[in-house]
Amino acid sequence: MPQPDIHLYTAGTMNGYKPVIFLEEAGVPYDLTHINFSKQEQKAPDYLALNPNGKIPTIEDRSEGRAIFESGAILWYLAEKYGKFLPSDPVKRSEVMQWMLFQVGHVGPMMGQAMYFQHIAAPNGHEEPFSIRRYVDESRRLMEVMNSRLDGREWIAADEYTIADMMLFPWARAYVWARVDVSDLSHLNAWFDRIDARPAVQRALTIPKANPQFWDTNADASAFAKENASRFSSDVKGT
Repeated sequence: MPQPDIHLYTAGTMNGYKPVIFLEEAGVPYDLTHINFSKQEQKAPDYLALNPNGKIPTIEDRSEGRAIFESGAILWYLAEKYGKFLPSDPVKRSEVMQWMLFQVGHVGPMMGQAMYFQHIAAPNGHEEPFSIRRYVDESRRLMEVMNSRLDGREWIAADEYTIADMMLFPWARAYVWARVDVSDLSHLNAWFDRIDARPAVQRALTIPKANPQFWDTNADASAFAKENASRFSSDVKGT
């Protein structure tokens, strides 16, 4: 059996799930290498040759003999390659791009810092209430922006389900892990429900590894939180 065109290198993180969601939704054959952060596999020379930033995700397109890194670039590449989840109309395509960059420039960084200061810095002896409040409050503001955008809309851009939704969903849906209250944001929660109901998304969130503590308020996060804080302890200044 021939190898699929797409080889995905990823891990069970908010960024790591994005290309899995696309590939599962599009029904595109792919194979996958799970990058183990504990073994620093993302810093191995062979991987750095594909992604010089040493992060995930990365794809190799065997049919083109090239690698693509950065999750937004990967989803745009896949959407164009397979003609799915990206409208052809230039105005609508621009709208999709704007919301993708909203995720890359705002939602991911702000929620990522909210998670970092609560789940990595604080357990490693660097409790910083000002930083936590700063990033939780800004994350909440961004969720309000999305909630306003979704008033009267099912999807975030172009009046259809696109890669913009796939980009935003893993981060915004992880409000549980970021400890951001979104209980009163009805349009945002309805969008979560629509995407949660998609079987391909639910499959994707188990590949390569399910991390229910990101999304589920009832999940037991204690063991994961301890391992996560320990794994990144060297990143905290002064440790």
